[in-house]
Amino acid sequence: MADDPVPQRRRVRVWFGDHVVADYRAEAELAERYAAAMSRRFAGLRVTSDPILVTDPGPDRALPGERLWEVAPK
Repeated sequence: MADDPVPQRRRVRVWFGDHVVADYRAEAELAERYAAAMSRRFAGLRVTSDPILVTDPGPDRALPGERLWEVAPK
């Protein structure tokens, strides 16, 4: 239905300095639970939780259907 709220997806990352050591994407409620758990487990590391933009395909995007190179591997 048009009036149903669209679940907001979030991206939770655990940072060790400038390096991401964990990257998790889920619906908002699960993402917040994951962020809380990671904050407890890795107390000294920074944990971020950001909304995922609709235009961000993420790591689970499909491979392109067309050929990406002219010469096939041998």
